[in-house]
Amino acid sequence: MHHISVVQRKRKSQRRQRIARRVLPFLASLFLATPIAGPVTKSVAGGSTSELGLPNTSATPKLLFDQKLRTTYSALGAEQEGLRFETFAKAMTGYLNLRQAGKLAEDKQVLTVIDFDLPSTEKRLWVLDLAKNEILFHTLVAHGHNSGENAATNFSNANESNMSSLGFYATGSEYQGKHGHSLRLEGLDEGFNTNAAARSVVMHGAEYVSEEFIKQNGRLGRSLGCPALPMDLKDQIIGTVNGGTCLFINKSGTDYSSRFLNQDVAIAALAPAATKQSS
Repeated sequence: MHHISVVQRKRKSQRRQRIARRVLPFLASLFLATPIAGPVTKSVAGGSTSELGLPNTSATPKLLFDQKLRTTYSALGAEQEGLRFETFAKAMTGYLNLRQAGKLAEDKQVLTVIDFDLPSTEKRLWVLDLAKNEILFHTLVAHGHNSGENAATNFSNANESNMSSLGFYATGSEYQGKHGHSLRLEGLDEGFNTNAAARSVVMHGAEYVSEEFIKQNGRLGRSLGCPALPMDLKDQIIGTVNGGTCLFINKSGTDYSSRFLNQDVAIAALAPAATKQSS
């Protein structure tokens, strides 16, 4: 009898081990699939807000601001067109600051973004219609000759530097110059691009901004600091963005700073009702 009970106990132990081997992976997967907290919304400033599974009874203006930015970003289909959210958020923050400061035309909701984090072989210019949530253009754009080869790494506001200048611009009037149909630009970031007019930094077309040039040279040609456009799109782009719209030229990891990246001002512009409620 003693011998039988030992065998039975051994068999029971083996069955328990087999059941445990089958059940434990299931429990582990169930645990991993169950959220510990609610969704986390990352703010433009880099912080985060966890809802912890509780009902959100009083959304902060900052949270509403982030949600509106992400809603607009999604409606534009910007991610699918290669525009990173971080760059879009900076551009939108400046755009809203400039509108609040009265530096942009009231009858146009157009934002142009150039992201020099991308090489010249990639399409790195976007023209956004914020009224209709449409990307009107997504194309190539050149940087300054002394800013770098395929990648733009050096920037300057100095005359005859032949470099691109970072920051926020307001577009001006169209004119016919040595590059044909061109568009004047007003640099708005002191110390970074305010010499744009004196340097004749403008939007214009160039034969060296094309896929064919990339195939032959491994990169785009370069300007003297102007954001040069493809010849087949220059007239359409200039005609769309002229007359007081916002242009933002981005490059991460530089010493660039701007008073127009004031998030409080942008929040007040984009979510004024929530701002009033919290004050």
